Amino acid sequence: MCGIIGCVGCGDGTLSTLMHGLSKLEYRGYDSAGVALVGAGGLRVDKTAGKIEALESSVADRDDLAGTIGVGHTRWSTHGPPTDDNAHPHRDCSERVAVVHNGIIENYQSLRDELAESGHDFDSDTDTEVVPHLVEAGLDAGNDPETAFRDAVARLEGSYALACVVEGTETVLVARNDSPLVLGVDDDATYLASDVPAFRAFTDRVVYLEDGDVARLTPGGWSVTGADGELREPAVETVEWDAEDTGKSGYEHFMLKEIHEQPRALRQCLRGRVDELGGRVTLEELDELDVDRAHLVAAGTSYHAAVYGARLLRADGVPAQAFLSHEYAVAPPPAGEATVIGVSQSGETADTLAATRTARRRGAETLALTNTVGSTMARECDHVCYIRSGPEIGVAATKTFAGQQTALNLLAQHLSDGPVDRELLAALRDLPGDVQTVLDGTDAEAVAETYLDGDAYFFIGRALQQAVAMEGALKMKEITYKHAEGFAAGELKHGTLALVTPDTPVVAAVTGDGEPARKTVGSVKEVEARGAPVVAVTDGRSDVERYVDHVLEIPETHPRTAAILANVQLQLLAYHTAAKLGRSVDKPRNLAKSVTVE
Repeated sequence: MCGIIGCVGCGDGTLSTLMHGLSKLEYRGYDSAGVALVGAGGLRVDKTAGKIEALESSVADRDDLAGTIGVGHTRWSTHGPPTDDNAHPHRDCSERVAVVHNGIIENYQSLRDELAESGHDFDSDTDTEVVPHLVEAGLDAGNDPETAFRDAVARLEGSYALACVVEGTETVLVARNDSPLVLGVDDDATYLASDVPAFRAFTDRVVYLEDGDVARLTPGGWSVTGADGELREPAVETVEWDAEDTGKSGYEHFMLKEIHEQPRALRQCLRGRVDELGGRVTLEELDELDVDRAHLVAAGTSYHAAVYGARLLRADGVPAQAFLSHEYAVAPPPAGEATVIGVSQSGETADTLAATRTARRRGAETLALTNTVGSTMARECDHVCYIRSGPEIGVAATKTFAGQQTALNLLAQHLSDGPVDRELLAALRDLPGDVQTVLDGTDAEAVAETYLDGDAYFFIGRALQQAVAMEGALKMKEITYKHAEGFAAGELKHGTLALVTPDTPVVAAVTGDGEPARKTVGSVKEVEARGAPVVAVTDGRSDVERYVDHVLEIPETHPRTAAILANVQLQLLAYHTAAKLGRSVDKPRNLAKSVTVE
């Protein structure tokens, strides 16, 4: 959830590099920020509660904040409120050591008590502050900085991505366990960050660190040792997207830009994987995968994709269930021969990583379905399928959800023992163009304006549209701060109908003309009879528009891809509602892009 940036070799540009990196990490969510630099004048730290603008104002008033190596941090409060004292970096008593940290140190209280008894004074409420004091104790014992840092890390329990600088050295020391860290490698400088966008403007060459790794960054280069202390040579990989991909490109918000990027993202997902002429789906990376049963584990938006994907797999002959990953991790069902599929946009979601790790310990084969090349889940699972959506900056997932839906269609067809659905292949071919049709013709902004004062919003659907209803409600509440619920339409009469009033708009996803559509039309009539306004997302085949107040149209298509198109309309409805309410669309309160602590 927090963000780390660091650099060595940037000379007089160190501070500006750190500030640039912090600005690129804002999407992760934060409530304070800070930097630490080491140079001829010693170790200098500046940190503030609030947004990066507050830090920029603070550093502008400092003429002593200079150095040739440095680290920066955006903090999301866990231990202690967002205050200047609780912001990172944290220092030791003698102010020789500065540390930034993502994750949670579970044994911090016992370490803090021990350090306090030996004379260390603490300035913050955070778990992180024990680390610089542990390093200080090692230095006072006569150890060199790297040994002191390694000894400190060895005493920590929990999850951490750590970066440490020590006065009088030109070194950044780095350690990782259950929290992502990546190095950026250039000819003249080395960078570290919790995510690639922080330094992508400077280099496209990256090194993904593994759990247990300790890295050492100096002006002369970088080195990595593994959990066993042995020097290792991790691969240097090339990032395939450009720094410009993380800009707004003229859109008011990243979320709107990423909604409009969906046609291109889906083409990338489908490219080389669908052979319509030959009538087959090809996922070469999964040629060795044989699935008898599937457990899909995920959280948040990805869980809704998993619900959708499990239904696809069952329809194609593969028994499948979707589970909330945080529940699966602590109380997994009997796995038997089930393959466990972790669905995660970032590949770093702590809950889902815990679930796939639990599965592996129990002997299950695992598959990561993710957007992020080199992510922890992609590296740890036995197989990986990338959705290829490109970087997504907005906290509310949009194009990655559509990518997950599309990739799960490919996976289901790839694993099916039956004949390939040629109508589905044709629909997948047309999907990017159909999404563009929705984007070009949507009335979502006008509908949002009409129901801006709604007390609550209910989203309903059946079969494949159930997951779409759940996701539509999540989008609405996470960026508008309005109450919203999404569920199977048949559940209305089992309690929720008591909440339906003329001030609670109901959004119904109704596609096709089969039984799910007919029964959803029945649910629409139920809420209409109680005075609730109804918005239908429909392809017009069910005649539902006769019973509703507003229609958001999608093109006729296959039932499976109709769920993807319906979701685009719901994304736009949530976006325009939030924008008209003046919400922080890209960085909604209390939320972060990547949930890296459980």
